[in-house]
Amino acid sequence: MQPRDADRSKVIDALEEHGGIGPDAVRKAHEETRIPEADIYGVATFYTLLRNPDATARVCKGLPCKLKGSDALAARLQAEGHNVDEVSCLGQCDRAPAALDASLELTWCAPRGSVTPDDDGLAINLGGADDAAYAALAQARAMGASAVIDALKAAGLQGRGGAGFPAHIKWRAVRGEDHEEKYVVVNADESEPATFKDREIMLRRPHRMLEGMAIAAFATGCRVAYIYVRGEFAGEKRSLDAALVEAAGYLGDLEVRIVRGHGAYICGEETALLEAIEGRRGMPRLKPPYPTQAGLFGKPTLVNNVETLACVPNIILRGGEWFRALGRGEPGTKLYCISGHVQQPGVYELPLGATLDELVDAAGGPVGTLKAFSPGGAASGFLPIVHRDAPLDFRSLSALGSMVGSSGVVVLNDTVDMAVAARAQQVFFEEESCGQCVPCRVGARLQRLTLDRYLKTGDREHLAHAEDVHWEMEEGSICGLGTTASLPLVTAMRHFPQDFRSRQEGE
Repeated sequence: MQPRDADRSKVIDALEEHGGIGPDAVRKAHEETRIPEADIYGVATFYTLLRNPDATARVCKGLPCKLKGSDALAARLQAEGHNVDEVSCLGQCDRAPAALDASLELTWCAPRGSVTPDDDGLAINLGGADDAAYAALAQARAMGASAVIDALKAAGLQGRGGAGFPAHIKWRAVRGEDHEEKYVVVNADESEPATFKDREIMLRRPHRMLEGMAIAAFATGCRVAYIYVRGEFAGEKRSLDAALVEAAGYLGDLEVRIVRGHGAYICGEETALLEAIEGRRGMPRLKPPYPTQAGLFGKPTLVNNVETLACVPNIILRGGEWFRALGRGEPGTKLYCISGHVQQPGVYELPLGATLDELVDAAGGPVGTLKAFSPGGAASGFLPIVHRDAPLDFRSLSALGSMVGSSGVVVLNDTVDMAVAARAQQVFFEEESCGQCVPCRVGARLQRLTLDRYLKTGDREHLAHAEDVHWEMEEGSICGLGTTASLPLVTAMRHFPQDFRSRQEGE
């Protein structure tokens, strides 16, 4: 039980200030916050950037970086004397292989990827100049809160963080809560492997996202907004800091607080993110209650993704029907990330429902003969290239047993062994499981061990129970990480049986 004068919200900042996980850091954090030392130690061990503060090089080992030689980069930096920490993903898949220095600055990487050229007809338009006039916010205030939410409904805007939940339902729910304190929380903890669209918004169009956030606060009756920015995004935070200074005259009495993450993929889950802001381990909460009812500090909270909010200003200025008409089977445009075996990795804004072939064409064409693709980040599993003409939208990919997810598309050519590719993804999920629920904690490790045994022995018998483990994880896990963590393995096995043949000598 913590003392009445304890201040949990300062735990993570205190740990960072005093050096991370060491006993002196834990003791000093306890003295400053009055939270028990054992509790503080548990927080420190949860976050990558706190539990390994002495790393001088953090090398991404996500699948796109693996394809481009991250193992060799890690070995070279180790040989040069660096304390190398090979981390799950850095959100720099277009710049693969990528690594951060001790200050979390992007030091070793390829040039930044491409974006769709300037086109004022797009909803977000990454290639355009950022606009700090905040005309949409002024128009929203003139329209009134109810009309703003009605415009979102007319637009059909679905959450762009992965779940695709209708935005207007969340906004209306928070507005309808009769409570003096409410919060808007921007989920800028972009950690899904192969995903870097929110990164580009924060770097290129920060005002578009901030304006959407301010409109959300106005429409839902919130006076405080939190932006939870991935800890590895140093440049992105600087961009937001500068934009907030420029926006100060437009935001009125809206208080905006930026919170840095500290290296935990699970904090992309909305309730785990709230736990992190409150100074705890980022473990997902059981629902209900939902954040719209009891979110940050137990108060009604609207949690939206960066891309979702960046769509809002043009919906207000041009109307919901305008946005809806931009899509094909589903409303609006979508920022699709693409990496792997393409000529120009990057972020391309296309109609929601564009096909893989259209996305690859936007990225300058393929490298080699394409074999497979992951349509929505690691959690979406793999699909064979025969589905290259399937719409990359929520309904169509769900029908194929996959999902648009974070729209982090990785394209793989026929040089890739899908068993090896699946292992890279399973390592990610094992390392990033928060450990709260048994199906995910045990299952993620078991699936990785299953693959390791198969790859070592070549004996397919080691794969015999992979589907059963997947079912148990899908049915019994608390959050989306556990329910999707086996998809890389089981979809690779289903669609590419030739890569999971017996490899025993003489067969």
